[in-house]
Formats: sequence, C-alpha cells, structure tokens
Amino acid sequence: MSSTFPRFQWHPLKERYDVVIIGGGAHGLACAYYLAKEHGITDVAVLERHYLGSGNSGRNTTIIRSNYLTPEGVRFYDASVKLYEGLSEELGFNVWFSQRGHLTLAHTDASVRTMLRRAETNQLEGIPSRVIWPDEIKKLCPLLDVSDRPRYPILAALYHPPGGVIRHNAVVWGYALRANELGVHLHQNTEVTGLRVENGAVVGVETTRGFIRAGTVLSAVAGYTTTISQMAGVPLPISSYPLQACVSEMLKRFLDVIVVSGSLHVYVSQADKGELVMGASVEPFGAYSREGTLSFLEDFSAHLLELFPALQHVRILRQWAGVCDMTPDYSPIMGFTPVKNFLIDAGWGTWGFKASPICGQTMAQLIATQRTPELIEPFRLSRFYERGLVGEKGAASVGH
Repeated sequence: MSSTFPRFQWHPLKERYDVVIIGGGAHGLACAYYLAKEHGITDVAVLERHYLGSGNSGRNTTIIRSNYLTPEGVRFYDASVKLYEGLSEELGFNVWFSQRGHLTLAHTDASVRTMLRRAETNQLEGIPSRVIWPDEIKKLCPLLDVSDRPRYPILAALYHPPGGVIRHNAVVWGYALRANELGVHLHQNTEVTGLRVENGAVVGVETTRGFIRAGTVLSAVAGYTTTISQMAGVPLPISSYPLQACVSEMLKRFLDVIVVSGSLHVYVSQADKGELVMGASVEPFGAYSREGTLSFLEDFSAHLLELFPALQHVRILRQWAGVCDMTPDYSPIMGFTPVKNFLIDAGWGTWGFKASPICGQTMAQLIATQRTPELIEPFRLSRFYERGLVGEKGAASVGH
C-alpha cells in the first residue's frame, strides 16, 4: 500500500453534475467515494476553494474514538471506528491508524460520575470502555502525575482501548484518489460564491469559475457552514469558534496512550516521529481566525505541566488553528434541510474528523436513496424544533 502523494486525473469543470459537494475535506471526499463505489453515482463534483484537505481535515489532531455519552453518539462513532479499522485495506492506501488506547481524566467527583455513566453507556452498546483508578493510570502512562500535588489531582479516568490516532493527510489522499479513479471530478481552487434557489429548491451553485447546475448540493465545510447555508436561506443553530493546537520537538517515545482532560482543557498524544501533538478547548469568542495566539500557549502549557511536570523544558515547534462549527447540544447536523436538494453535513465542533468514514457512507446512502439512514436520523436538523436534542457536551472533552 502506498502512502506517497497521489496523482489525480484532471477533469474540466462541467456545466452540470448530479451531485455537487462543497468542501474538499475528508467528509466531502468520503461521501463522493461511497456515492461512486456503493451506489454507482459517479457524476459528482467536489469543489474546494483551496487545496484538498486545506481546512479542518488538515488541521486537526487526528484522535479517533467512540466513547461518547449518548447511545446515539456511541453507535455512530463506533461505526466510524470500524470503518477506520479497515480503511487501509478498503482504499489500498496506508492511513496509519494506530489504536493505542484513550484516557479521559477525571479530576472531580462530578467528573468521576460522568465517566461511570459513559462507561456504562459504552458497555451497553458493546464498546470496550471502563473506569480505571490512579494505580492503573500510572501503569499505562508512567510520566503522568497521579499524586495529590497538582491543583486538580487525577481521581480516575475513562479507559477506551480502541481509541487511536491516524494520518489525516493519508485519509484525505486515500479517499480523493479512489473517488477520482471511480470518475468523481475533484476541483480545487474553486470557491462557491452563491447558491441559486428556484421555487424552494437549490438548482445549482455559483463559483469563481462560473455557474454549475446540480441535482443535489451537499455542504460539508465545517466552520464555514453558516456562510454556505445563508446562501440557500437556511438558518442553522451553529456558531463558529477557533480551536488551536500545537506540536513539540521530537522526543524519545514515552507516551503510548492518548491523554485528555476535559477539566483542564488539554489533550496530548505522541506521533510516530516522536513529536507531541497537543490541543486545548475552543476559544471563548466566535471568529473565523486560523492564527495561533500567545495566550493559548500560556494557558495550555500551564495545564499540560500540571499533568506532565517532566515536560517543562520541551520546546514547541509550531502552532495553528481551525474553525469549529458548534451546535447547542454538541452533536452534528446531518441530512435534509427545508430547501429541497440542499443537504448539510455540519455541526461537528471539535470531533468531526473521527466521523469522516461513517458520515461519508451514510450521507452517500441518503443522497442515493432520498431516505435518512437510521444511524443518523437522531442528528436531523428538525430535532432542534422537536425537543429531540442529543446532548454530548459531557463527552466532547475539551469542546466546552
């Protein structure tokens, strides 16, 4: 299996496509791939305003897990983990999925109760997760300070063995390469500037390269969702916030598990090359900025050193940010909208990359059959008007 940069076949931009997907990240590319492979729909265009994977798919910290709080969330993300487990073989392209275990730390009695609830929900859905205590935490992660010295001592943790990390660029390239081979047109540097709506239905998209007619339009643009939905006249309960991350210098291997603290707003894993990949919570203000800030480094470093005092002399090499699309119940919005032929794949907040395979597969099924798959029915837009919220705030880790 290859992991080198793929070569895509170039296609001219047609005047019409059966399906136009706005957003050339992992979600949009996965949907295009499954449309072609599983449903034989190849008259598909993926429009990306920059280069493929230039948005959140290329800016996330690649953590994959399914240890959520609600049964709906657990089932959905477990299906995604299972697809990730076979994705290298499926695509014939090594995506470097490494399942090394995921620790969500609890620093208060309330957090411990939440971890116990999550563990029980996970186990009822057949997901291996359990609450472990400081002695076992220390064995899994020897450098973690489990003493009573920190301001917020570690009382317990939710241990989720299937959790892991993956190469985000490999996922993007793998889906793009296979979709392209199946006949999907990938158009980079093609920005959508408007949606044309006639008689309550979207009939096409305006772009910097001209107008394109479309039978169906899917928006998969993460933090920029509301800018696209407004073009169709569809209001969404979504707010966009910057989320920052950083990487350290390369270190000798010492961290075999992923460590997350929702209370301290810290998460960290160690990449295969040795650098630490780290992040924090979304910023407290709405914006579309993708710039790093000094205040993030100061706050994040203080909390990280409470967990790992031995890292005090480690140098940060670079930092970056993405734009997260947050919903009121911290769950995604997938499927139909009040405007006919306009579909959305949105509201992923801080956890969208891990959903890429199952979101692509289910949205492809929805487009092909015009019926909402049972797995994603709880995440319909209308739930906000039907009192059907899917509250995942307690499991969004650093997303709140």
